[in-house]
Amino acid sequence: MSSDPVVFLPGMMCDARLFAPQLADMSRDMAVTVAPITGGDRIEEIASGLLDVLPRRFALAGLSMGGIVAMEILRRAPDRVTRIALMDTNALAETPQSAAAYEPFIIKLRAGTVADAVEMMLGRDVLAPGQGRAAVLAQVVEMATALGPEAIIRQTRALQRRRDYQAVLRRCKVPTLVLCGEQDGLTPPRRHSFLAELIPTATLSLVPEAGHLPVLEQPEVTTAALRGWLKRPLMLQNPVDA
Repeated sequence: MSSDPVVFLPGMMCDARLFAPQLADMSRDMAVTVAPITGGDRIEEIASGLLDVLPRRFALAGLSMGGIVAMEILRRAPDRVTRIALMDTNALAETPQSAAAYEPFIIKLRAGTVADAVEMMLGRDVLAPGQGRAAVLAQVVEMATALGPEAIIRQTRALQRRRDYQAVLRRCKVPTLVLCGEQDGLTPPRRHSFLAELIPTATLSLVPEAGHLPVLEQPEVTTAALRGWLKRPLMLQNPVDA
C-alpha cells in the first residue's frame, strides 16, 4: 500500500462531500485529504495554487474537472506525483463549439438558479438511472449551493480555456488508474479507453451501474478500485541496465 498521502480533487460544483464514502473508508489506514479547485480563473492558476500547499510528494486522484487539474499538476510537477487516478474526466481541450455550449449553463447560474443549473449539467444521461439518482443529484445541489454561482462560473471559464493533456499523459510513468462509470454520458467510457491507451502505466476500470459520479453512485466498487491502484508497485523512474 502506498505510504504517500492521497489528495482528492473534486469535480466542478463539488466539495469534499463528493468523496465522503472514500474518505470514511480510506482514512482508517492512510492519510487522505481533499483540496479545493476554486482558486483561480484558469486551470493553470488553480494547479499552481495547490502546489504551493500540497505535501512534497503525494498520490493524486481527480474526478471530472478535478481530473483536469490533476493532469495540470502532473504537467507542472511530475516529480511530486507518485501515482495518479483520473476519474470521469477529459484530457482534450474544448473546441470552440463545446466551449460555447457552456454558456446556457452560465446564464442559469447568473440567474441564481443553482439547482436548475445542476439539473442542466447532470440531467439526461449523465448519471445512471435508478433509485439512487435523485439522492446523488440532491447531494450535488447541496455542494453547488454551498460553493455559490460565482465560484462555479469561474470554474466553468477555466474549463472553457483548458489545454490538451495528451502529450502529458504519454510521458506519465507512475501507476495510473483510469476509472469511469459505464453509464457516464458526459465523459463516456470510450473516451477513457482512449485516455488509458495514452498512458503506458494505466489500468482501466469501468464501474457498472454508475454514471459521471461513481464515487457516490457505486462507492464500494470505486473505493476498491482506488485501493487496488494504491497497492500497485511504483515504477522505476530511471531503470538501470542489467
